[in-house]
Amino acid sequence: MKPRPRSPSPGTTGGDPSRPADAGLLATAADVLEGRTTRRGLARILPFLGPAFVASVAYVDPGNFATNIQGGAAFGYTLLWVLLASNLTAMLVQALSAKLGIATGRNLAEVCRDRLPRPVVWGMWVISELVAMATDLAEFLGAALGLNLLLGIPLLPAALLTGVITLVILALERRGYRPLEAVITGLVGVIALCYVIETILDRPDWRAVARGALVPQFAGTESVLLATGILGATVMPHVIFLHSALTQHRIVPRTAAQARRLYRYEVIDVAIAMALAGLINAAILIMAASTFYRAGLSHIASIEEAHRTLAPLLGSASSAVFAVSLLASGLSSSTVGTLAGQVIMQGFLHRQIPVWVRRVVTMAPALVVIALGLDPTRTLVISQVVLSFGLPFALVPLVAFTSRRDLMGSLVNHPVTTGLAAAATALITALNVFLLVRLAGGG
Repeated sequence: MKPRPRSPSPGTTGGDPSRPADAGLLATAADVLEGRTTRRGLARILPFLGPAFVASVAYVDPGNFATNIQGGAAFGYTLLWVLLASNLTAMLVQALSAKLGIATGRNLAEVCRDRLPRPVVWGMWVISELVAMATDLAEFLGAALGLNLLLGIPLLPAALLTGVITLVILALERRGYRPLEAVITGLVGVIALCYVIETILDRPDWRAVARGALVPQFAGTESVLLATGILGATVMPHVIFLHSALTQHRIVPRTAAQARRLYRYEVIDVAIAMALAGLINAAILIMAASTFYRAGLSHIASIEEAHRTLAPLLGSASSAVFAVSLLASGLSSSTVGTLAGQVIMQGFLHRQIPVWVRRVVTMAPALVVIALGLDPTRTLVISQVVLSFGLPFALVPLVAFTSRRDLMGSLVNHPVTTGLAAAATALITALNVFLLVRLAGGG
């Protein structure tokens, strides 16, 4: 195994022994990888947890709220199986992305820049930037909506306040990777707690929940459109690029055996984080199905309408909890979206801009949407469809690169893994083609 450079990529966190927040955990991780520790259980795994939790935020962003509420209100528990399948796909994809960073010491965008023709690299950069902007639009709007619903702050000032708060969170990156990971993980915990409370309040039909999760079915072409939106909101292209950057310098293995051991711990990280994200997504859809669909309110299509309708159906606490979860989701995912944008620009172009400049630039589309008075929820759903169009441009190179032994060494994909990832990529691409044809036909 070739030695890899240690300097962190611009715009991403990287383990640095000179920073107190990183030093202890890096030393513990080295002891575990070299077999010098007697730690067991969580104490042994803890140093390796973090990157997937940061990545998982993109899977519980406000775009998920919009698509899952619409899916649950309009079709009950019918599309739960789409969430389950999407989440399993997300686990596979994020594990491959983490593995690429560990094996090569480079993130996906950097590997694309090194291995693909220059025109292709420029094209991929443009598409990835558009996807990142669509993502940021959804996440920024969601946080502003959360502040508006929770505190009554008008949308435009709420949007500006969101920008300030996310800049403060991003500033934690200077202190090391652990403080930022801790804040992001804490916000994911807030979202999860909110939906534990919502699930207790809405008392779903668990038999129907199980049937919806395990029996694949659609209910007309509109349900297919929403299913594709859910898929786009669940498997996120920008975070595929980000996860490889989060692992490329965080903990550097010295041998091939250490690399394989490190990857096994990262798989645990991915499994825990993505399972938590999947449960949150399922809880949002279940809440909409057991509250709105069961009450015959299948027309509930906006986040604001859902917030207003929850109070008379389940009590005022439910609408407040809903707004808190939306705010936590928007703030955390907007922060992660800015990090992903930095990785994409640095990786494809080998250039970067100050994070606050990127934050200000990516605020602009959301401010325009608010100033024009466009429907925020409809904008969120359309942004999720844009994400699903961008997925193949991240998935195809990821699967191709991780299946090459000359690049991945001992961490090369097993043929079965490559087959499953290729099948998932083909299915996602086919769904996108279906959407294009339908939209072109005015459907």
